[in-house]
Amino acid sequence: MSRTRLGRMHDVMAGYVERGEVPGLVTLVSRRGEAYVDAVGTKAVGGGDPMRRDTIFRIASMTKPVAAVAAMVLVEECRLRLDEPVDPLLPELADRRVLRAIDDTVPANRPITLRDLLTLRLGIGAVMAPPGRYPIQEAMDEAGLSPGPDSPSLPPDEWLGRLGDLPLVHQPGERWMYETGSDVLGVLISRATGQPLETFFRGRIFEPLGMEDTGFHVPADKLDRLPPCYVADPGTGALDLYDDAGDSRWSRPPAFESCGGGLVSTVDDYLAFCRMMLNKGKHGGGRILSRPSIELMTTDHLTPEQKVGAGMFFGDDSSWGFGMSVVTRRGDLAKTPGRFGWDGGYGTSGYSDPEEDLIGILMTQRLAGPDSPGIDLDFWTSAYGAIDD
Repeated sequence: MSRTRLGRMHDVMAGYVERGEVPGLVTLVSRRGEAYVDAVGTKAVGGGDPMRRDTIFRIASMTKPVAAVAAMVLVEECRLRLDEPVDPLLPELADRRVLRAIDDTVPANRPITLRDLLTLRLGIGAVMAPPGRYPIQEAMDEAGLSPGPDSPSLPPDEWLGRLGDLPLVHQPGERWMYETGSDVLGVLISRATGQPLETFFRGRIFEPLGMEDTGFHVPADKLDRLPPCYVADPGTGALDLYDDAGDSRWSRPPAFESCGGGLVSTVDDYLAFCRMMLNKGKHGGGRILSRPSIELMTTDHLTPEQKVGAGMFFGDDSSWGFGMSVVTRRGDLAKTPGRFGWDGGYGTSGYSDPEEDLIGILMTQRLAGPDSPGIDLDFWTSAYGAIDD
């Protein structure tokens, strides 16, 4: 990597802090085993403690690849199977009905499978339309099931029971719909193992990888390392407090351990996870998953028809594997075919690129939205622009 061009990345990232678009951020770029880390700004608006390399961030949907690894651990142990119905462990989702019209449903063509959950094709999820346009949106909202940046507040059994009372929007396997399948996946993993997700993830992923600061909440003795989270005022652009650190919902174990977006982590912890993925499942002298499992997870599993309506997530150069995006075409500077990873709704991003032997991680704490300032795009442009063969 070019030191000069990494310096340019620092200047670009620091500009976002100087303009007040984020109070601070941490970037990490690793290529060929060497990591470059830069912490800029402060944790909170108005100054105070500086951002540091060990700052703990809400990583939101960057949880999804971790959950997919956990599921594949169970597949390799023959405790779950990709194409068998999930009904025995999730009876709430048996005998589904599927919407045909506003007040009309038909039986599902087949049961929901683990593969459907990993590829977000179970038939229900975020409806990409203005709020209230379709009755199913209102029904999901009234039941406390609407996908969003925050984890569900209901206990898992109650949440799944309410989901089972609603019809599917599409037939299982027919269409990609964001978010909900990942949270269903978490309930499945917990029931299959007979353990809380935190316990299983820690024993099979976090501890083997040395991810000491990753989990579904921040312990009291580490809360000083969790920054506040902000949301931009749509009128003024000013950053309003969204989740304070002291009384954060992440300051205590959650009612629902969300595989859709419940984890917190640091750049170094997530780097360990990404390196394991880039090393085809190996870490040090051990192995989390087999090479064939990693290859299966990072393969495009969607047809063009299944991606209809999801253009805002994929564009023309990406698709979906198991729990993560997969780049399929060189459509931009950072879009190397085979690159995989995902972004988080609180302003985080993490991808691995086998072709370039590169990992990039961006951590901020500003909710993403239509008015987001483009920090992630500039980070990835700068990271790939710093490649110096």
